[in-house]
Amino acid sequence: MPHADNTFEVETGGQWWRLSWHAGPVAPEGRAHGAAGICLADDGVVLISTDGVCWDFPAGRPDGGERWEEVLRREVREEACAVVTDARLLGFSRGRCLKGAESGLVLVRSIWLAQVRLLDWAPAFETRFRRVVPAAGAIDQIPPTYRPVWVRAFAQCGLA
Repeated sequence: MPHADNTFEVETGGQWWRLSWHAGPVAPEGRAHGAAGICLADDGVVLISTDGVCWDFPAGRPDGGERWEEVLRREVREEACAVVTDARLLGFSRGRCLKGAESGLVLVRSIWLAQVRLLDWAPAFETRFRRVVPAAGAIDQIPPTYRPVWVRAFAQCGLA
């Protein structure tokens, strides 16, 4: 549900979160929770899926002391079998847990626009499917929970 202050609330995993968008390059306060990317390849946007039904953008959490862009590059390689050839930080999604087991926790995720080169499809991690779709319909193919963040990211990079 959107609020007048450009935040919105979502329920996920039995918890309620208030999310907000923050333009880069400085991350808002909170625990670094990884990176996600709008990955452009072959005249479209790369989407990934674990089941071939629910689709999303490549994303993941930091491994050790990785920096924001390092997380993006590793996750795109692991999940989408693609190499990031250029990346531009679009901003940050910040979530504060309002209700649930992690109440009070604040997580921050970097959001990127990445040019990628697709490699041969050889899934080795949780992702089992990959496809490239036109940018105009990409947001409609992801779950609605975090759509407001992606709408803002697409607008930020001129794909809206």
